[in-house]
Amino acid sequence: MCILCGEFVSSPHWTDRKFEDAVRAGRISEGEYQMMRRRGRIRRASLVGEVLSHYGLRLSDWSGSKYILRDSKGRTEMVADLGGVWMAAERMLGYAPDPLDPKFIEKMEAG
Repeated sequence: MCILCGEFVSSPHWTDRKFEDAVRAGRISEGEYQMMRRRGRIRRASLVGEVLSHYGLRLSDWSGSKYILRDSKGRTEMVADLGGVWMAAERMLGYAPDPLDPKFIEKMEAG
């Protein structure tokens, strides 16, 4: 494996490990695990993206290994896991996004 590809390979974050025990126990195949893991990542990126859209940020899954965070100014940051998304969002915004912001909650309740 080249050094570039090696850079993108890391151990799975705890949010991606939900089905690993089922694979080890033989209850699901490796292919099913990868499909379920990928769906979960996309769903989590979508949910976190809904929160971040309130702050003008967009989040997407990149190839099942990283997340890409973008702002309206064209800045982009690759993030390894969901925990890092919040730190990257704070760097881009210049302040910490607050998912308990009353305006955000009102927007989510409105649909």
